[in-house]
Amino acid sequence: MKNRKLKWLIPAGILVIAACVLIVWFATRPNSSTPALPTPKPTTITEIPQVETPQEQYDVVVVGTDPEGVTAAVSAARNGLKTLLVDGKDRDILGGLFTLGWLNSLDMNRMPDGKDYYNKGLFKEWFDLIEGDSFDITTAANAFHQLVEAEKLIEVRMGVKSIEPLVEAASDGTPTVKGVKLTMNDGKEMNVNSSAVIDATQDADIAAAAGAEFTFGREDIGDTKLLMAVTPVFKLKNVTPEVWGKIKHRLNNDEYPGTGANEESAWGYIEMWDYPSTNPERIRSRGFNLGRQNDESMLVNSVQIFGVDPFDPASKEEAYEIARKEIPLMLEHAKKLYPEFETIELGELAPELYIRETRHLVGMYRLNMIDLLEQRTHPDDIAFGSYPVDIQSTSSAKTDRGTVLMAPKLYGVPFGALVPQAVDGLLVVGRSASFDTLPHGSARVVPLGMATGQAAGAAVKIAMDEKVTLRQLAADEAMVKSLRTLLTEQGVDLEAPKTEPYKFIGHPAYEGLKAAASIGIAQGAYANDFQLDAASNPQRMLTNMKGVAKAHAEAFPYSADAAIQGMDEPAKQPLTLEQAAYTLALMLEEGAQKEGALERLKSNGTLLDGTIATIKDPNNLTNGDVYMLIKDAISFTTGVIY
Repeated sequence: MKNRKLKWLIPAGILVIAACVLIVWFATRPNSSTPALPTPKPTTITEIPQVETPQEQYDVVVVGTDPEGVTAAVSAARNGLKTLLVDGKDRDILGGLFTLGWLNSLDMNRMPDGKDYYNKGLFKEWFDLIEGDSFDITTAANAFHQLVEAEKLIEVRMGVKSIEPLVEAASDGTPTVKGVKLTMNDGKEMNVNSSAVIDATQDADIAAAAGAEFTFGREDIGDTKLLMAVTPVFKLKNVTPEVWGKIKHRLNNDEYPGTGANEESAWGYIEMWDYPSTNPERIRSRGFNLGRQNDESMLVNSVQIFGVDPFDPASKEEAYEIARKEIPLMLEHAKKLYPEFETIELGELAPELYIRETRHLVGMYRLNMIDLLEQRTHPDDIAFGSYPVDIQSTSSAKTDRGTVLMAPKLYGVPFGALVPQAVDGLLVVGRSASFDTLPHGSARVVPLGMATGQAAGAAVKIAMDEKVTLRQLAADEAMVKSLRTLLTEQGVDLEAPKTEPYKFIGHPAYEGLKAAASIGIAQGAYANDFQLDAASNPQRMLTNMKGVAKAHAEAFPYSADAAIQGMDEPAKQPLTLEQAAYTLALMLEEGAQKEGALERLKSNGTLLDGTIATIKDPNNLTNGDVYMLIKDAISFTTGVIY
């Protein structure tokens, strides 16, 4: 009797288990409106111990408590260096852009498999302490505090009134940073001497004050007025598990390509690009990037504010005022479009603005677009990058939604990119290191910046042990190898994966593409398709040449607008070689005539016979043909070869 009962129970049990499995699957599949996990309980931020008065001597001073500064200080301390981590902003927690700018979604440097990520090291230690690709800012701050508190050789002092570099001339006359001058809130001044200073401020304030050379914003491609938009991240409350489930359901739906969501992050709501701003010249919305918090709230990175001077407190406060007026209207608009936003409430603005770029160091090496196009690695690489070259909108024009120039699989960041050319005793880490403005669109991301911070801390150790300056270290192959070995021993992955060259490398027009990509007139987007074989047209040729003229204003001083005057729909006409030459000639010669333009440019050496020979159809030029002509013209007029 027992056996018969058991035989009946076994299949029944299997059915129950199968039913449970189906229930779980339906509850957790990507398109489900029911979240897989409840909202975690919020925690409180731990207090970071600080010294009242710093000492007069340290091995290294790290200025700036953004994530890059934290890793620099932890790295230095783990290498046995007595370290001061100091900040001149009104902060009481570590983490800067992440914890006070509320940028709580990570832009990861993914490896070619799309899953694993580059560099590891101290970034991985911190990443393992947070929720995932989006994180709770309290969790993030506590993770930074935990890393710093574990190092007995770090002393922290935040909220000082001002920080200035102490600069002396070396025996060869090179300005050398010997420490910092601190002005405390009570007005007391003190000098803190050190063997090196690591500038981890967002804008490289210490390096600039020490006399290091910089370009500003897009200056290196001829744009001296515009910067990428500034963003005040804002909070939305009452984001219950049910609401988050509805967000996931919408954004994981195949009806919305390019959007998605998981348990921590969501990206989409692209209709918000068309939000009718009441102040369209200054503020607008793009699609939402959402990062979930542990208190049933989420942080939103979507607002774009233009015309902000990042060095002017009054201009930044004006940006906040503009945001306070407009963001409530944005939320009301979102509620009309998206039912899942109906019960959501508006919270606060982040205490600090998200400013994407200001200064770019001129270092012993300057990361450029060719590094990304050719997936270059360097003997002194201290990190790798791969984030898409994401250039955010620089103006409020409806057509300016930013651009992705390309999506690199791999490029190396050399130690020389942290080392000023003309100032010693100083390293610059983070987004203001030595990156051209276009590759900066990729290299500016914080995970990569944290890797540069770790490298800087270790580099000071090597320089002190070898009794050399940081510039001498950067120029010495053997010592750089020692730095890379030390970083590897301390958890940094510096073994570059094998990658295949991009298809465009073998294209006959690749030399032209290098020039076009370096000044931002060629975009490959996420597929790295620069459309070299696609047909150009007279309008596009003129637009390309305006970009060239912006980057090389002195060499191309004249307007070429006359090239398409009277032409019927120039964007739909084929571009001939004669028309292209005429457009070029107009920018080089005041009042140039169309007749004979090609022969004049050939005879004076502006255009090379070898380039002309590569054009398959002179009556239908491609983008690649145009880029080759542009390459010749730039080389002839400026001597610049990309």
